[in-house]
Amino acid sequence: MAKSRGPEFLRYCIPIIDVLRNLGGSGRPAEVTDLVLERLGVTEAEQEATNQNGGSKVRNQVAWARFYLVKAGYLSSSQRGVWGLTDKGEESHLDHGAVVAMFRELAKLFSKATQKKKEEEQVSEDDTDVDSVDTDEDYRSALLNTLRKLTPDGFERICQRLLRESGFQQVTVTGKSGDGGIDGHGILQINPLVSFKVLFQCKRYQGAVPVSTIRDFRGALQGRADKGIVLTTGIFTTDARREALRDGATPIELVDAEKLVDMFESLSLGLRPKKDFEIDDEFFEQYR
Repeated sequence: MAKSRGPEFLRYCIPIIDVLRNLGGSGRPAEVTDLVLERLGVTEAEQEATNQNGGSKVRNQVAWARFYLVKAGYLSSSQRGVWGLTDKGEESHLDHGAVVAMFRELAKLFSKATQKKKEEEQVSEDDTDVDSVDTDEDYRSALLNTLRKLTPDGFERICQRLLRESGFQQVTVTGKSGDGGIDGHGILQINPLVSFKVLFQCKRYQGAVPVSTIRDFRGALQGRADKGIVLTTGIFTTDARREALRDGATPIELVDAEKLVDMFESLSLGLRPKKDFEIDDEFFEQYR
């Protein structure tokens, strides 16, 4: 991309704002990202491309675009799990030139802060790829890295434990190959009279799970279960997500890296709670 047009991730800034407007001003990160990629017609192959850290290149670029929009005041820096428009974002009418100008102004500020503190790495204006955006807590990244380093068998067994902790019964890892990608099965008991048989698949990925994987898995599900689950340390392409919920087909629940870590967190599985504090400057202001 030409230097005058700024880094490649800037093309996602305007679509993020437009998608959030259409969603009523806020949305879950995965939901917003999927709609942005769909709006721009990002192909399955592009979504499967990974950056140097093994994450999805395009989704990482969407995260960078969101980061700059937050710093510029167009998006709120709310808690992890929801992206929201500010009043400034809701009323904005940006074009690409304005987005590039926003980036240049912020890049100057970041550059000054970097020179002063020597802590942050500046993204140069002619970059066409970005390695990573630290959008979550350090322990979430550490947990994800730990899961990705497990053996295939170890990842299947820890998914078995996760499903058991989540209320599934009779969870069994099959350990078979050539079974349509089925790694195990279990029973989800809704109430004393209603239960569902579930087959699951474990994908210890860093990149994106393509739509072909979901189609193959559904083929293996036919007539054998009421529902399927695919758990991955990666992400799913927009086509894969669409295929999972296709009308008239066996439903498949998709658990990507973010949801997977959420489940470990909510169950405190493999995580020890840690209490921390920060100074409330507003409280002390009255005493200064």
